[in-house]
Order: sequence, then structure tokens, then C-alpha cells
Amino acid sequence: MTAYEGSLRGDGMRVAVVVSRFNGLVTDQLLEGAQQELADRGVDPDSVTVVRVPGALELPLAAQRLAAAGDHDAVVCLGAVIRGATDHHIHVGTQCAAGLQRVQLDTGVPVVLGVLTTDTVEQALERAGARGVDGANKGSEAAATAIEMVDLLRQLPKGGGGRTPRGF
Repeated sequence: MTAYEGSLRGDGMRVAVVVSRFNGLVTDQLLEGAQQELADRGVDPDSVTVVRVPGALELPLAAQRLAAAGDHDAVVCLGAVIRGATDHHIHVGTQCAAGLQRVQLDTGVPVVLGVLTTDTVEQALERAGARGVDGANKGSEAAATAIEMVDLLRQLPKGGGGRTPRGF
């Protein structure tokens, strides 16, 4: 039996973080968590590119450009879609996730969904670690996922499909 598992060591990795400005109180916390996690896992802060976009629907386009350029091993996308008075949040969250999945499959570069979909601002702040809950920062979790997926893909047999990411 052959088994594969990615590690959480990010030495030598180049990571892009795309973050939505909408709901900035939340997304700034997610970004802080992601940057800290990347640094804690050995990713040189000079190898991290931060790109800010207006909202969650703009995340896939920026992620696509970054993934296709070949300069990054992974793209972490951070945002917060919070329920309002209408069902608009459902459409935004669904289309954002579908777009990011498409980018990942089309390019072969890990594109991690770190977009919160919550009913309230309070729930979003809890998931962004802004309420003092240890280990609850979903930006941190998304960054760790990116590192693990880069390492895993480096181990797996190469196949057809999208572009071969840097270092694979």
C-alpha cells in the first residue's frame, strides 16, 4: 500500500493571500491569522503576496490571475459573507466557492476557500478569532490547508489536467 500525506512545513513556499475588503473588521482578522500561520509554518514573509479585492465575488478572478501566473505555490482566499435582509448572501457565497473551485481545478494550484458564511457579524468575528476563542481563526486554518496541499501535490504522481505549479 502506498500512502501520501502533506506536511505542515512551508519552507521555501510562495503563497498569495487574496482578501476581501468587504466586512473588513472580519477579513482583517482572517488575514492576520493567515499571515501568522504562514510565518509559524516556515513561510518567509517576503514570499507572501497580499492582494485586496472589493468583495467575495472578486476573489476567484484575482485567484485565477495569481494561480495562472506561476509565481505562487498556493492561493489562500479570505472573505466574509454575512446574512442580510435578503438571500443575496447565498448567491454570493455559492458563486464565490464555485469560482475558487474552478480556478483550483483549471490551474492545478491549490486555491483554498477561507470565506466565512455566517448568519451574524458576531459569528463571523468568532470564526475570525476576534472574540478571544483560541484556535478559532479560519484564516489560520486556510493557510495551514494551503501548505499541506502544496506538500501533498509535490508527492503525488504527476498527471494530466491543469498547469504544473511551481516546484511540482
